[in-house]
Amino acid sequence: MRVNIFNRDATKRDTTETVTEQDPSVGSGEATSNTNNASSDDIELAQQGTADLPLSEKPEETAQGGVKEIEAITLSWSKPHVVIAYVCMFLLYFTNAFQASITSNLSAYITSGFESHSLIPVISIVSNVMTAAAYLPIAKILDVWGRPVGFSFMTMIAVLGMILSATCKDIETYCAAQVFYSVGFTGMIFSVDVITADTSSMRDRGLAFAFTSSPYIITAFAGPKAAENFYDSNWRWAYGCWAIVLPVVALPLWWTLWSNKRKATKNGLLVKKPSGRTWLQSTWFYIVEFDLAGVILIAAGLVLFLLPFSIAESAENEWRTAHIIVMLVIGVVCLIGFAVFERWVAPKPFIPYALLLSRNIMGACLLDATYQIAYYCWNAYFTSYLQVVYNQSLATAGYISGIFDVVSGIWLLGVGFLIRYTGRYKWLLQIAVPLYILFVGLLIYFRRPETGIGYIIMVEIFISVAGGTMIIGQQVAIMAVADHNDVAAVLAILGLFGYMGGAVGNSISGAIWTNTLPKALQEYLPAETVDQWEAIYDDLTVQLSYPIGDATRDAIIKAYALAQQRMLIAGTAIMALALIWVFMLKNIKVSDMEQVKGVLF
Repeated sequence: MRVNIFNRDATKRDTTETVTEQDPSVGSGEATSNTNNASSDDIELAQQGTADLPLSEKPEETAQGGVKEIEAITLSWSKPHVVIAYVCMFLLYFTNAFQASITSNLSAYITSGFESHSLIPVISIVSNVMTAAAYLPIAKILDVWGRPVGFSFMTMIAVLGMILSATCKDIETYCAAQVFYSVGFTGMIFSVDVITADTSSMRDRGLAFAFTSSPYIITAFAGPKAAENFYDSNWRWAYGCWAIVLPVVALPLWWTLWSNKRKATKNGLLVKKPSGRTWLQSTWFYIVEFDLAGVILIAAGLVLFLLPFSIAESAENEWRTAHIIVMLVIGVVCLIGFAVFERWVAPKPFIPYALLLSRNIMGACLLDATYQIAYYCWNAYFTSYLQVVYNQSLATAGYISGIFDVVSGIWLLGVGFLIRYTGRYKWLLQIAVPLYILFVGLLIYFRRPETGIGYIIMVEIFISVAGGTMIIGQQVAIMAVADHNDVAAVLAILGLFGYMGGAVGNSISGAIWTNTLPKALQEYLPAETVDQWEAIYDDLTVQLSYPIGDATRDAIIKAYALAQQRMLIAGTAIMALALIWVFMLKNIKVSDMEQVKGVLF
């Protein structure tokens, strides 16, 4: 049964009237046999109390434990609880967007303070790769241990990352802190996205995702100014304050889920059962359930394969250096090993092989990966470019780079309504992808020092509309072919491909930067400062210390323009592949689908 919170005439139902409280012994018998009920030993459906209920009013018996749990929650809560949950998720997205807007604008100055400005792509690559690998176990935590546990665990990881970032004393600690920070915040927002999918119908899912992510409209302009103030006082508090704020904001959502889980247990929709396993058996059980070997293989493979693209140029013999070659070879072997392991060896593969190879999943994942590669090819140094070439302040550069968040945040709501009323998503992607390629191509022409900054702002607005359409379209497309039991898994696969794409894009960006800027600086700098090219290359504040019109500043601008041009050419060429992926997608009518149960968005 689907109950829409925005429909006054929606069917009203109170689970407390249809389900009586169960004796704790009920459901302690043998679990229903199913290949996917990963945690059936821990949370069991109360068979006797729900046997007389229609399927639409009880959790799916063959689902994994975390999926049973969230279905029991949505079957037990009321419309006010849905409203509270969505307000909480909105505030969490607001917190994430605001802190990300602040810290992303400060990253160039933080790394420059450690005399490591050129390491921005390396830090991004490492954090992106580790975050990509973390998607798989995060999804398993949500499916095995439940949404409240997974959400709270990732929130704690995010807080740890912010504490480490606020207290770091060197670039190595800062890099490690960014990994915890990225994994934690991404995992927390991924948990919110899964909960959004759990609590919304397929027809309204695009609109639900658009609503929860709309805070970017507010924070895009507030963040850069706040970043400027933090930079003027103490950048460490940019992380420290959010380490205090985040737990306070996260607590209400956790409480809403946990309290309704207790209500579902009291109503008899859920009953706990002892696993009967020993400590060693439990350890092995979770090693298998979380696909630990697969996670290690893909994490190692991604790091070892992608990192050389950024560090090869600093090696003694560049790409001919022994350790660079070894990293690449081992990385490729690990990635191939992951594919083989998941297909033929893994007792519990992360996602059914047939589902993984479906047109929608492959098309959406490849589209997202291509989009992320193209975007990060040129975006990593965008704020630095605006400050150096156009002499913009940190706040103004942040405002311009935040155009995507504002425009796409507004447009996402429109895309959500279009999907709701047409019931289809593919036509939107067929329009958005060619337009995105066109607009990024225009940036090649406009991203020149003599071009007015107004043209760049104009193209950024167009890119935001096309990019926002692709984001929602990919998410709806990939969930349209999965049942509720696999929603977290397919969203994790999409996130994995996206972060892999981001890592590849940052690798390409870093490779172009390290291959272009040092040589260009040595070629363009005047004789009196050419011997200082390394200090200029590594420190944004040194670059900005030369006034506009100075021969050294002109040389730096010229070098930046050359690097940006090459980055944009690479991004545009790669994005052309998206034309293939979008036509792989099936044109499924999502308005006819019934995927989840209970009182929904």
